Amino acid sequence: MNAPHRETVCVEAGGHRTAGEPVSPAVHLSTTYHHGGDYEYIREASPTIEAFERVLGSLEGGHAVAFSSGMAASAAVLDGLACGARVLAPTVGYKGVRNLLAERASLGALEVSHVDQTDTEATVAAIGDAELVWAETPNNPLVGISDLAAIADAAHARGARLAVDATLATPLLQRSLELGADFVVHSATKYLAGHSDSLLGVVVTADEAGARTLAERRAMTGAVPGPFEVFLGLRGIRTLALRVERSQENAGELARRLAEHPAVLRVRYPGLEEDPGHELAAGQMSGFGGMLGFEVAAGAEAAEAVCAGVTRIANATSLGGVESLIERRGRYPEEQGSVPANLIRFSVGCEHVDDLWADLEQALDAAAGA
Repeated sequence: MNAPHRETVCVEAGGHRTAGEPVSPAVHLSTTYHHGGDYEYIREASPTIEAFERVLGSLEGGHAVAFSSGMAASAAVLDGLACGARVLAPTVGYKGVRNLLAERASLGALEVSHVDQTDTEATVAAIGDAELVWAETPNNPLVGISDLAAIADAAHARGARLAVDATLATPLLQRSLELGADFVVHSATKYLAGHSDSLLGVVVTADEAGARTLAERRAMTGAVPGPFEVFLGLRGIRTLALRVERSQENAGELARRLAEHPAVLRVRYPGLEEDPGHELAAGQMSGFGGMLGFEVAAGAEAAEAVCAGVTRIANATSLGGVESLIERRGRYPEEQGSVPANLIRFSVGCEHVDDLWADLEQALDAAAGA
């Protein structure tokens, strides 16, 4: 029998095909096990955690290690670097990781440089003696696209490794390991779990030895996910393909409508042909995803008014859930300087697109008339 498509892998996540076994995965809550079996203590391994890891490894084409959050997963990768190692990071990316890198640089643990990774030539030139290139594509919150294959080739030629935060892409839209990544990081809280009710992270490596090292580091630091959170993650993955398909379809339509609205200065979505990342995304991704950003022409105050004026779309942080979320990212000090003050990040959910547009349109019209 041929290997199943990834959509089928999602639906079968954690389940069984044995007579008498449950169709849905079980949740194993015990923290300890009788000696003499495959499991001893939950910090090392558990059946529920391993089921989640098998699914993510299959989806990414590698070996997965689950963590208690996306930040714990990111920290585990950075913890493998020697003191004083240089990391090349993007100028635009998730603020939590940028804060973590800045904190470690301030302590002398790492040397951190930044570059606009949507500029491939500048990124290749900046690698130098870096031991790790930390990439994020599509990036958060500008939805910019980086050329992973070119960056991976340049990094490996200089003896560096490449870690890719592919949270916005999901394994369904971007095969980061196949493009050359050594580590793929996901905040599984987002699209993978998909219901805004489970805090999870995962790192996927191409080699089993690398995954074992990460698992040992997880056991030492205690960054293990809870079994119920992992169970919710498995449940979420079973509908991942459907949710990604619907949110992506909605995002594409809303991006086109936003681009025509007089209150909108610019739409950032690689699915638009005029987007600077469109051609690259079309080549390295199988879809453009459910995240977009747009800039309100009247400025930051008007953007805040739009976020406050929606009633069906939630004015809240995070992304990747079934519900649509909207937020002005410039409200955070860490985003100021790298993100336009009038930018709204829009995590498009699975609602009917016309209901989302009606809500957004009335908020835009009201803000433009204020």
